[in-house]
Amino acid sequence: MTGVRILSTRQLTRSALGALSGLLAAGAALAAAELAAGALRPQAGPVVVVGGAAIDRTPAAVKDWAIRAFGTNDKLVLQLGILVVLGLLAVGLGQLALRHRRTGAAGVLAFGVVGATAALSRPDSAGVLDALPSLAGALVGAALLWILVGRLTWVGGPVAESESASVRDRRRFLLAAASAAASSATAGALGRALASSAGDQAVASRAAVRLPLPGSPARPLPRGAALRVPGISPFVTPTADFYRVDTALVVPAIDATRWRLRVHGRGVTRPLDLGFQDLLRRELVERDITLTCVSNEVGGPYAGNARWLGVRLADLLREAGVRPPSQDGPADQLVSRSVDGMTIGTPVEEVMDGRDALLAVGMNGEPLPLEHGFPVRMVVPGLYGYVSACKWIEDLELTTFDAYDPYWVKRKWARRAPIKTQSRIDTPKPFARPAAGTVVVAGVAWAQHRGIERVEMRVDDGPWRDADLASQATTDTWRQWSLSWEAAPGPHTLTTRATDGTGAVQTALRARTIPDGATGRHSVVITVD
Repeated sequence: MTGVRILSTRQLTRSALGALSGLLAAGAALAAAELAAGALRPQAGPVVVVGGAAIDRTPAAVKDWAIRAFGTNDKLVLQLGILVVLGLLAVGLGQLALRHRRTGAAGVLAFGVVGATAALSRPDSAGVLDALPSLAGALVGAALLWILVGRLTWVGGPVAESESASVRDRRRFLLAAASAAASSATAGALGRALASSAGDQAVASRAAVRLPLPGSPARPLPRGAALRVPGISPFVTPTADFYRVDTALVVPAIDATRWRLRVHGRGVTRPLDLGFQDLLRRELVERDITLTCVSNEVGGPYAGNARWLGVRLADLLREAGVRPPSQDGPADQLVSRSVDGMTIGTPVEEVMDGRDALLAVGMNGEPLPLEHGFPVRMVVPGLYGYVSACKWIEDLELTTFDAYDPYWVKRKWARRAPIKTQSRIDTPKPFARPAAGTVVVAGVAWAQHRGIERVEMRVDDGPWRDADLASQATTDTWRQWSLSWEAAPGPHTLTTRATDGTGAVQTALRARTIPDGATGRHSVVITVD
């Protein structure tokens, strides 16, 4: 019995050390790959390319759920999930290598092939160059797993090995494991430093930007456009609080001095190739515009209002010879392409119908932040972001809806997506417990490019009551509202609805965000003490 007990302990130890070997090999593979990516192209790191490929292949409904469940942390959750799965697989490969050393090492190589394939499949792929980091990392990981497992002869085998040999082999294993861990940490840190150098160049180029004064400044806000109600969304969303929803696992770091924009395609008689300074030398337009993400649930947070500075997109297109479909132009879709491969399709007619569609270079008085599209992004009022708000833009192609399906359309979202009339209760918050008496209910409503004419609220199943509206800045911004309510003790449901500038009332019909935006009326449940 004693002999059996000793053998079992040795086997468990060997199994644990095999798992550790697998984890160390995976860590070394990731570190080597990130080092190679930092030297070649940060966007080619294995976690980034595998995560991006996963996003590309995830059904729209699952993506929408991830945004609802995790908000702007959805990318972090995905990356952590990839690392957890990789860790579990590494443990399994370590166990496999104990029995079949070559097969375990080959398994590590196979994951390198998966990473390389994912890199080549990305829309912004630089070709074979992007496959190298994953392959290099896999070679390092496979070699380390082979070495570490080969040094586990001192445990789990015949007990006849001499004590001195056992101690020597144990030391060799521990030395190799410690060296691998230290080398991986060093390589990983160096890879991150190299990757951040590109980001440093982008940050430096942004810091050097001096935005000219607008040739067409925004109109002063009318008196009463911004209500002073505690808890209400401010009229202008602070840049740090502005929502971010996109598919970029790594924020593109673009040096504005090297940025170029190409305008070409159907109906373009004078193709354009512009640099950042070329845009700054044009007349700049400053406008207050509310953006809304199509993934925004009724009452959700993915809407924000900012003061944008940019060049009129319609003027740029006319300079290139473009005519809208209403003037017999051959193109009805404007496809914008980002440096990360994202493609967004916007109706040409809406871009050129007189609204303030911009190639924006500034946000709230400063150059665009990197995460919001620096150096240049699109802003088109009245359309959900997935058909209008391309960030990190580098290419504009005139085409037709029949000829080309952009990224989100391929994933079953609608081709055209005008923003739907919505209103939201900001205060009181759900499940709040205000005291009985006068309670101020307040929030925002939006129907970009149509404006808000009326907001109503009701308590439980009572009558609709008109809310007091803040002054309307423009039809392209949200409008604040408030209503004083004499609250009686007990549970209550507060519901709001808006009427836009065309007279259309916000529908009570509940619809999902897919395919062209959620509908319904926002309600909050509170208890009055």
